[in-house]
Amino acid sequence: MDEQFIRTQMLLGGRAMERLRHSHVAVLGLGGVGGWCAEALCRSGVGELTLADQDTVSVSNLNRQCAALHSTVGMEKARATVLRLGDIAPSCTLHPLAIRYETDTREEFFRTNYDYIVDAIDLVSCKLDLIETAHARGVPIISALGTGNKRDAQQLRIADISQTEGCPLARVVRKELRRRGIPHHKVVFSPELARSAEDGDEAPPPGRRSIPASAMWVPAAAGLLLAQAVILELSEAGR
Repeated sequence: MDEQFIRTQMLLGGRAMERLRHSHVAVLGLGGVGGWCAEALCRSGVGELTLADQDTVSVSNLNRQCAALHSTVGMEKARATVLRLGDIAPSCTLHPLAIRYETDTREEFFRTNYDYIVDAIDLVSCKLDLIETAHARGVPIISALGTGNKRDAQQLRIADISQTEGCPLARVVRKELRRRGIPHHKVVFSPELARSAEDGDEAPPPGRRSIPASAMWVPAAAGLLLAQAVILELSEAGR
């Protein structure tokens, strides 16, 4: 028994850990949600991770993102995440991709076979393309919905997209997936109504109209719930 994962193996069992060790999971979006999900997958014994994000670490990320350190400001988030996770679990095979998932990069991303995909993408058009492509190719996928402007982590839950409420992003994704013939899709969401955020000095990135307010605990909790769903399904410990 590998001492690093002994406590997890005591909970899930040896056969489950062996399945995790031979699993390849992709995490797209390494911000406040996806970064913590990737770390939880790594710490839980997943043997191979593809980590995709085109962004770089900024000072404003320090309040909530696990790969954001003063020493990594300005570094590609994919590279910063790989450096951190490589120190946590040297046995985990890590593939950083400093790209944005979109129609132009779809085939580059899907060149690899994945056992599970975690969608922590912010842009709706990219999120919808990823979900639709994964469903069409039979790859299990789970998506994070809106965590910005929220502060009650206890309201987060794993659900089917058809069961979501109170989340504007969930409403858009639910409607667009139905239009694409996808009525069911696993998500992590919160029905908590978003709060009004005070104006900040940070300019929104391309494709975004505003910057949401965010503290650490809600996006981090969402990331851990994403990891829980993936780990239990891959290990079959939840059946």
